[in-house]
Amino acid sequence: MQFKTLARLGVKHAKNAIAEAAYLQTSFDFTQPISFSGLVNERCNVKCRYCDYWRLKEYQDELSIKEWQNALLSIKAFVGEFSINFSGGEPFLKPGFIDLLQFCSQQGIHSGVTTNGSCLSKVNAQKIASTRPFNVNISVDAPNSEVHDYLRGTPGLFDTLSQGITYLTEERIKQQQSFPIVIKTTITAKNFRYLPAVVEWAQEIGATAVHFQPLSRSTDETFDELWIEEKDWEELAQIGEQLIMLKQQGAPIMNSEQLLTLLPSYFREEDLGRQVGPNRTGLRTFTITTNGDVFLSIHWPSIGNVKDQEARDIWYGPKAQDIRQKSISTYGKYWMNATEAPKTLTDKLRMGWQLLQT
Repeated sequence: MQFKTLARLGVKHAKNAIAEAAYLQTSFDFTQPISFSGLVNERCNVKCRYCDYWRLKEYQDELSIKEWQNALLSIKAFVGEFSINFSGGEPFLKPGFIDLLQFCSQQGIHSGVTTNGSCLSKVNAQKIASTRPFNVNISVDAPNSEVHDYLRGTPGLFDTLSQGITYLTEERIKQQQSFPIVIKTTITAKNFRYLPAVVEWAQEIGATAVHFQPLSRSTDETFDELWIEEKDWEELAQIGEQLIMLKQQGAPIMNSEQLLTLLPSYFREEDLGRQVGPNRTGLRTFTITTNGDVFLSIHWPSIGNVKDQEARDIWYGPKAQDIRQKSISTYGKYWMNATEAPKTLTDKLRMGWQLLQT
């Protein structure tokens, strides 16, 4: 990750922060999306206890690689330089996905990926590094196979992804790249006591940073065994304090101290309301799902489809305008699991600076 690239993207975020403020005060809309994500497939080869993809009987239609390329070029024509994070399912199961990363590199589009790590073979690590990715996020829920493989429902996955991270760090050095490798950890009742150890493990294995994501309630397991209940809230608060201390001591934790402090509040399902301000996902987020539908937030209907619409028309279209106005009134309801809502401009600058330092 180059300083100049991050600085240019930072300027875009700063400009949009001004546009967001103007929209919240006047409803005058000159916002542009700054947070892009692409769901390339629903197919997955692991069986996470808090995910439904592997339980689906049918999958949504998938955009072809060519359709993805057209959609990305449409976004570039609209906003100029941008970054997008691809995920799934497991994105590396999609035929031609690494070619899509290579296309992004050739077109000056900063592409990152979130993976379960199962496909990080030596050959794939070499190919991934050659695409000069913006970032590689790897889902790791514990610093040991016993807990991680249980939560992910796949024996042997922890050892596979650990070896994959080694391959990736070796190729990063060999090819003189600087992309960050970020460990993404979902916080559950089964692993929250291991979170400080995850930070230590991540540093030992060569990862750049760690980002924690509280569990969303969806599957039966998230209600029955994975939600952090009242008896553990005090201990969760203590873990949050440990993480804040580690962060203050220089540990590469990307979450803000505010979010780490509010973890018990999240699992108490409190409406945090104005503590975190209005939900801004509708003012900055552009999520393309498997079949091309575009969403400002997963909690609201689609605003268009990239197969037959240009990105600019989707963003400023009547569906987007309607949902954008409605979404800002939700305040903190979805704050912890909305990709962008909790992050102020200052939070983003700090996260970027931390990645550069590490």
